[in-house]
Amino acid sequence: MTAHNPLRLQWLDPRNPREPFPPVENALRDPNGLLAIGGDLSVHRLLRAYAQGVFPWFNPDEPILWWAPDPRAVLYCDRLHVSRSLRRSLRRVDYAVSLDRAFDQVITACSERRAGGTWLGGAMQLAYLELFRRGHAHSVEVWRDGRLIGGLYGVVLGRMFFGESMFSRATDGSKIALYYLCRQLLAWGMPLLDCQVGSSHLQRMGAEFLPRERFQQQLQQAATGPARPLGSWRFDIAVPDDPRHWQPAH
Repeated sequence: MTAHNPLRLQWLDPRNPREPFPPVENALRDPNGLLAIGGDLSVHRLLRAYAQGVFPWFNPDEPILWWAPDPRAVLYCDRLHVSRSLRRSLRRVDYAVSLDRAFDQVITACSERRAGGTWLGGAMQLAYLELFRRGHAHSVEVWRDGRLIGGLYGVVLGRMFFGESMFSRATDGSKIALYYLCRQLLAWGMPLLDCQVGSSHLQRMGAEFLPRERFQQQLQQAATGPARPLGSWRFDIAVPDDPRHWQPAH
């Protein structure tokens, strides 16, 4: 991947988590957004990365790769597209929704979402579990009859939610999670959700692409704005929460 122009890629020292990232303008055009290699997945380095609009994305058998693509996929929470089929699913209310109730199960489910492998290897899972323990990462869970049927997780910095991954084990499971997350973020004055590279699934739900320079401007405004206290989140909007749907206690 680095043969295109390896001199532009900085190797990060894994012993120095405070080492600065190169400017995002240095990222490669092909592959789009590849900025740096190496380093580590410590909490300090990850938070520095997100503050600069950089995120890790790599296969388990690769060195850590850091990205800042141009354009950047984002979702404005008030522009979420709710299809007729999703509206029907929402109206059925045959599910319950929670925040930060089962982060570990969500990240495990996200890692299993592709039969041919996953980019969410063991090192990445441990890194985001540590972010969660320190109050920087959060999950949304959707439950039905004691079973986790959908969810997503991401990282928060200031008033920006950086979506990392989602999964579905039943029709509209991840869409229901995203719907209630967007409603709650809006209620907390957090209008923008970073989708990183985007997907057809997210585009159908309203995700759009911003030039990297514009994304960086909005990131700086959001990251330096008033932040919610660190720690576990709970919904303070009305959500389906019938206890019959919660996973049984172990």
